[in-house]
Amino acid sequence: MTWQWRYQGSSEPSVSEEFPSQSDAESWLGEQWRELLASGIDEVTLEENGRVEYAMPLTAE
Repeated sequence: MTWQWRYQGSSEPSVSEEFPSQSDAESWLGEQWRELLASGIDEVTLEENGRVEYAMPLTAE
């Protein structure tokens, strides 16, 4: 299984590096979300092998 984040809000949708587990992907996001938000990304979607697990905004709005 491969997990990754799809970024939305920047000029072109892009994806993160791949993670071996959902837990690893979520831990990484917990450490990186502020930098992602500062770079113009306002929403991320967690995917497992192309299947959407969930989406969430990086802002409180």
